[in-house]
Amino acid sequence: MKNWLLKRWFLIALAVVLAVGFSCSRALAPLADSDWSPLLRRGIVAVVLFVMALPLGLSAVWRAVRFPGPSVLAAGINFGLLPLLAWGMYLVLMPPLGLHPQLAIGILIAAATPSTLASAAVWTRRAGGNDTVPVLVTLITNLSCFVVTPLWLVAMTGRAVESVRLSEMVVKLLCLIILPMSAAQFCRLGPGVRSWATDHKGGLGVVAQCGVLSMILLGSVRAGLSVRLETSTDAAGIADYVVMIALVLTIHLSMLAVGHLAGFWLRMSRPDRIAVGFAGSQKTLLVGLTVAVEDYGNFALAVLPMVAYHVGQLLVDTLIADRLQATAPPAED
Repeated sequence: MKNWLLKRWFLIALAVVLAVGFSCSRALAPLADSDWSPLLRRGIVAVVLFVMALPLGLSAVWRAVRFPGPSVLAAGINFGLLPLLAWGMYLVLMPPLGLHPQLAIGILIAAATPSTLASAAVWTRRAGGNDTVPVLVTLITNLSCFVVTPLWLVAMTGRAVESVRLSEMVVKLLCLIILPMSAAQFCRLGPGVRSWATDHKGGLGVVAQCGVLSMILLGSVRAGLSVRLETSTDAAGIADYVVMIALVLTIHLSMLAVGHLAGFWLRMSRPDRIAVGFAGSQKTLLVGLTVAVEDYGNFALAVLPMVAYHVGQLLVDTLIADRLQATAPPAED
């Protein structure tokens, strides 16, 4: 029983967090829908990235910079092929399926957002992949999203996006990625800290996953509030939600598979293929919620696909990462 719980604790905790977030959204509204909630979300991401970077040596980061192929491939999938697939579904599949228009727009918003700031690195490490690749993919996609995200959304929805700006993205990346990772590397200068971080890499990974769970709590609270705000004339049915979840999972899993296959065809190492799959298919909740709330605020349900995508990627990627770790060749690092 103990081993079963240790292997599945994250999935159990995820179910609990989702249930609490949706059912108690009104009581927890200040956490996700107040003036200081963006600072809370960004603080959590910064802590997660600090914890992830603490056991990470500079040599691994330097190798990813010198050989950027996996990072470029993952960024191309994340910001090129994935939105194209979502747009194709929007034009071909969603009208015949009768998907609620606000949920359909929300899927496009999720597809046009950059790669995740934390969970791709967490799950890549969990699966035994090269966890420096998601860091570079995050930098590439987030630094370019002030151009790429608005262009995709204007093309797909005909609506201008103004909440994603270069200056804000640079400051955000500086605070959320560069500073936490630099601080972690500075701490590693002490031999004791470096040795402790190496010996406790697994425990630090658990802390990072707890940070991801806290992000899911905030997102599920925001989604619960959105459902309660919808009007009776605009209400979506159960079938709409089922179709929406099926579509976002299809998009994510398709791109994860494409990343692995493309890495295999390009003769990349197994750790790099794992990294390309996760980094190329995952999306960040921070930017997605910002765009949905600030630029598509008149569509109350537009935030739900972003939350569903984020929760879905964590749920299925937990199973996939554990499977990849269990089937790793003994001789391969």
